[in-house]
Amino acid sequence: MTFLLPSADGVADEVAKRLPQVTILRYEDGDHTGLGDVDFYCLPYMGDGASVGLIARMPRLRVVQSLSSGVDNVLDFVPDPVTLCNGSGLHHEEGTAELAVALILASLRQIPAFALHQSRRSWHHVRTDTLEDKTALLVGYGGIGEGIERRLRPFGAQVLRVSRTARDGVAPLSELTRLAAHADILVVCIALAPETHGLISGEVLAALPSGALVVNVGRGALVDAAALTSQLVEGRLRAALDVTDVEPLPADRPEWALPNVLITPHIGGDTFAFAQRAPGFVADQAERHLTGRPLANIVKPAR
Repeated sequence: MTFLLPSADGVADEVAKRLPQVTILRYEDGDHTGLGDVDFYCLPYMGDGASVGLIARMPRLRVVQSLSSGVDNVLDFVPDPVTLCNGSGLHHEEGTAELAVALILASLRQIPAFALHQSRRSWHHVRTDTLEDKTALLVGYGGIGEGIERRLRPFGAQVLRVSRTARDGVAPLSELTRLAAHADILVVCIALAPETHGLISGEVLAALPSGALVVNVGRGALVDAAALTSQLVEGRLRAALDVTDVEPLPADRPEWALPNVLITPHIGGDTFAFAQRAPGFVADQAERHLTGRPLANIVKPAR
């Protein structure tokens, strides 16, 4: 069997050590000769469209392994005979939940402004906000949403929840606009799908109270970017964005220069904890495929 694997974080090396009988092609080698023989392809973490485009050049492919939890950018490119697996359980959920709370705290306590004053050697005292008694609306209540709530509770925040699957304590998406009117903080952590594209619409944003903070750690396309930018330029809302509707965010976008916006470059799940887990997980999956055992984390089974 032939496997196409990333060298990053030691993934290819770990598989080579565990399965010396297989042929390993390394994604970073660049020439990508031998794609016609590839059975198992692990996408490079945070890869671009070119890495997904290689799938169409592998006629013998049987497994695509993503190292990300979200596979919305891959799903439509995986042919029916191929199984797609994601990277759930590699600490993405915990890392993203932690970043969401960090972005909230940094925004409320104005850490970016203080960092700027530090760079200027300027002691500039101002009063800042706190999470105590704030109401956070979590849009999406899977592993990330649950993780965010666990981390918010000790700070004294109240939590509202809305998701595609309504259940006890979790409202349906039809309630989103109504609940937004009660939210000091709106956290977007739902999966991107056709029914959630542009979910945070101009109507939802307009329902938020003046001064509310919009935090997006899901996908950029979940939010109507033009509507959000309009509210940010006006100064009615604040935002902390780990994801944007185009990545990287173009240099001419106004969000970069707005004092009420904090931007991080899609770092939510990319932690050292993830990097330590990834090689062993891919090696396990590769061994399962090689020996015919069931794969873990199947998102789309072969048909």
